[in-house]
Amino acid sequence: MSGAQTPAHLVPAQLVPEIYDRLLAHHGPQGWWPGDGPFETIAGAILTQNTAWTNVEKALANLRAAEAMSWPAIRALPEEQLALLVRPSGYFNAKARKLKAFAAFMAERGDVLAAGSGRPGGAPRGAPGSAKELRAELLGVHGIGPETADDIVLYAAGLPSFVIDSYTRRIVDRLGIAPDAHSYEAYQALFEDHLPADAPAYNEYHALLDAHAKSVCTKREPRCGACVLLDLCPTGAQRPPAQ
Repeated sequence: MSGAQTPAHLVPAQLVPEIYDRLLAHHGPQGWWPGDGPFETIAGAILTQNTAWTNVEKALANLRAAEAMSWPAIRALPEEQLALLVRPSGYFNAKARKLKAFAAFMAERGDVLAAGSGRPGGAPRGAPGSAKELRAELLGVHGIGPETADDIVLYAAGLPSFVIDSYTRRIVDRLGIAPDAHSYEAYQALFEDHLPADAPAYNEYHALLDAHAKSVCTKREPRCGACVLLDLCPTGAQRPPAQ
């Protein structure tokens, strides 16, 4: 994404691509999203709210065993039965309602995921504008917040919308480049304003940030000495050397 850069104080237009280059060189391609097809990707994005993916896999296995791996099947299931199937993912009553709401959305407006834009004359599929149109429509569905909407836009529709999660926020905050407005949209703009609108690149960058946060920039006792971003990171520079 960028040429070699080493100064510790880069402007965001340089720093955002530089972070990507270093993480890709260190971790290698990640091959996300963890899902097999659009239904599993979207259902997984809803079920993974406030839980680990291992729990989502158990819930998806239950849906698969019940032959409920489609939106018409979800719509046909009684909500109480659906809640029991997704129980391993936690908050199962609320998540059952969210899945039912999305199934209703798909019955009425599912074409927008295939078309990239739900409005006649809207932006062409693959254009940044079509991603924003789809995102806005998804945010009107019960239980779909910004992160889940971006998961769906990026991983199910294949349109460029940068996903922000707690791992990304952690790395951005420690690098000292957190936006003044600590909103989801402000963090998202930090990346989208300084990268080409490219869905595969957004996919890879998000996966790399998550991989780095889990293995190096951990919540407690980060491994700063092993971090490829150390010379860019004021937080790492202030930590005492490992004994």
